[in-house]
Amino acid sequence: MPTTLLQSNLPGLELIHRGKVRDVYALPGNRLLIVATDRLSAFDVVLPDPIPGKGEMLTQISNFWFDKTAHLVPNHLLHTPLDEVLPAGTELALYARRAVVTKRLKPVPVEAIARGYLIGSGWKDYRRSGAVCGIALPAGLQQAQQLPEPIFTPSTKAAVGDHDENVSFDAVVAAVGSELANQVRDATLAIYRWAAAYAAERGIILADTKLEFGTDEDGRLYVMDEMLTPDSSRYWPADGYRVGISPPSYDKQFVRDYLETLDWNKTAPGPHVPAEVIAGTAAKYAEALQKLAGIRLD
Repeated sequence: MPTTLLQSNLPGLELIHRGKVRDVYALPGNRLLIVATDRLSAFDVVLPDPIPGKGEMLTQISNFWFDKTAHLVPNHLLHTPLDEVLPAGTELALYARRAVVTKRLKPVPVEAIARGYLIGSGWKDYRRSGAVCGIALPAGLQQAQQLPEPIFTPSTKAAVGDHDENVSFDAVVAAVGSELANQVRDATLAIYRWAAAYAAERGIILADTKLEFGTDEDGRLYVMDEMLTPDSSRYWPADGYRVGISPPSYDKQFVRDYLETLDWNKTAPGPHVPAEVIAGTAAKYAEALQKLAGIRLD
């Protein structure tokens, strides 16, 4: 059965970051232990109620995609057995499917986003300006419409509780230099195109995705953190898709749609989520994991 973990506690290991979902610990040998908890963030706010088993599902689907796309871009996974790095006395079953050992990389300070469809903040930008992140798009596009070709639409990396902000490609060049900016853009679009084609064969539309990258001491680029999960991507069932509406989804849009009905200003603290929304969200994650990767955690 899935486990539930709102916050990890690993005495003896140095906690270097507690993010919206992941807790990150330092390990010897320039390595990290990354633990995906069951915390849920929406609109960049961590909500008070966990989604049981969510961290396990996120980790399993990330590991699946890291393996599938390793021919495109190297990734941070080291495949070190967890029992070699967890503190003595740790309940291995609680961490077995939600934690990984990785290379310790220098993060590229940008959220690398690929969009194939016009939805979310991209749709809002388009309605306001006819463009997304400075990329002009054809007039007359509708909500959820497929774009003529996928586009790279980066954003800033916000701290916990702050909101990411869409930026232009020129802003990425200014932040990290032309060579690395181009590498990140090319890698993001290559991964998106490959994964979107893979998902389409399974009756699923990958509308957009957000990736994280880092570099090693030699400057080599790696994809890291999470990959093509329901937290970082919009997945739509192809048979429920039509242009002009926000389609039903396998991702946390299920929670976002509920939160949009509340009188909440999208700042911390986040509201409690009803049990039926928690159960429905967990079911969406599980369905995506099963359909995309053929993995069931029950």
